[in-house]
Amino acid sequence: MASVLVTGASGFIGTECVKALLSKKHRVFGVDSTASSLIDTDPNFTFVQCDVTDKDTISRIIASNKVDSVVHLANSVDNDLDSYITDAEMKKSKICDKFIYEAADKNSCKNFILLSTTQVYGIVKGREPIRETSPEKGSSNYVDMKLTSEKIMSKAFKKSDTVPVIARVAPIYTSEYTQNLRDKVYDVKDDVAYIYNDGLYGFSFCCLYNLLDFIKGIVAIPSGRYEGIYNISDSEILTAKEILDFEREHHRIGAVIQRSPGVGISFNKAKSRTDYRYFDPSTTFNNWRIDNTKAKRIAPLKWTLSNTK
Repeated sequence: MASVLVTGASGFIGTECVKALLSKKHRVFGVDSTASSLIDTDPNFTFVQCDVTDKDTISRIIASNKVDSVVHLANSVDNDLDSYITDAEMKKSKICDKFIYEAADKNSCKNFILLSTTQVYGIVKGREPIRETSPEKGSSNYVDMKLTSEKIMSKAFKKSDTVPVIARVAPIYTSEYTQNLRDKVYDVKDDVAYIYNDGLYGFSFCCLYNLLDFIKGIVAIPSGRYEGIYNISDSEILTAKEILDFEREHHRIGAVIQRSPGVGISFNKAKSRTDYRYFDPSTTFNNWRIDNTKAKRIAPLKWTLSNTK
């Protein structure tokens, strides 16, 4: 049984992460600026309501409870937050970066998991899968925020016994939460779903349970050096047709119109900078295939849209 601190523990991903860790009998400490729905549900869960910038409180939790692992989900967009990443959000992330890595190092945490995003790779051309060594060409406030956190983290743990793990996660979904899927096939302005040709083009996503299995796998690693960047995604892309069929089956989508590629939707460059979920339809046929080979050494990543819950 490990002792684990989860930041952002009340969010969409955070709540499920806490439940997944508790199911493995770990002792979990959660922090978030909003109350957790899991308070008093398990004797192994302790929740402290505080802002992620509260250095004294978070450092004290790490120091006083012999925390083995930190799962840092705060300052990550998990679809509870507004889709616009402001300067204030970026500043808050930097404040946290300045002390949380130091606290983990100082108190000899076994490992530290930072939730990042595959958006750091930006728009990729060519057919080769996007690997952890691919150039980081993403351009948005969210990408800047996560890359800053990654760089500060790597530097902080360079000579540390704490193993740093950066989880670059593709857009998350579950059977009930499918907004990230819909973003690729839905025109909000005209309030209509659309498809190009036969809809057999697709994108890389990550079932939430693949991410949770990866986190549980890192927490459970007994020893060794496994630091670095991991791409976390489903093993196969989801096609536009599969997304539309799934949404129809669950009665969440109506008529679907046929469109010609590059016609019908305009690109808003300014919005793409601040809105982490903004999708440029002109990039539909670019390379979205994420290589998760490295992460599969930690967890099987077996979940797909067809077997998720």
